[in-house]
Amino acid sequence: MSDCLFCKIIAGEIPSAKAYENDQVYAFRDIAPMAPTHVLVVPKKHVPSLAGADGLTDAELAACLRACAAVAAQEGLEGGFRVVSNCGDDACQSVKHLHFHVLGGRKMTEGMA
Repeated sequence: MSDCLFCKIIAGEIPSAKAYENDQVYAFRDIAPMAPTHVLVVPKKHVPSLAGADGLTDAELAACLRACAAVAAQEGLEGGFRVVSNCGDDACQSVKHLHFHVLGGRKMTEGMA
C-alpha cells in the first residue's frame, strides 16, 4: 500500500532500526518502546490487521509467529516475553498493517487491559 507507514519502512523509504528479517517478515525496534525490548514484527505482504489475516497464507502467518520467537531468542528474553497484536480502533491499532509487538526485558504486569 503506497500510503502505509509500515509498507514504506519495509521498502526502505523510511528508516528503521532493523532487528530481524527473512523473505516473509520484517522486524524493527519500536520508536516509542513500552518495555526495554520492544520490537514490531510485520509481514512484508500488506494486510490491515489480524482480522484481515485471510489475506495471508498459513505459511506467511506462521512466519510472523516464528519471527516473534526468533526475535525473543535473539534479544535474550530467556525469562519470557509478551506478544501483542492490536486489532481495530477499539484496540488502539495505530497503523493499519498487521503487526505483532514483542515485549520483554522486564517482569510484565498481570493485567492485559
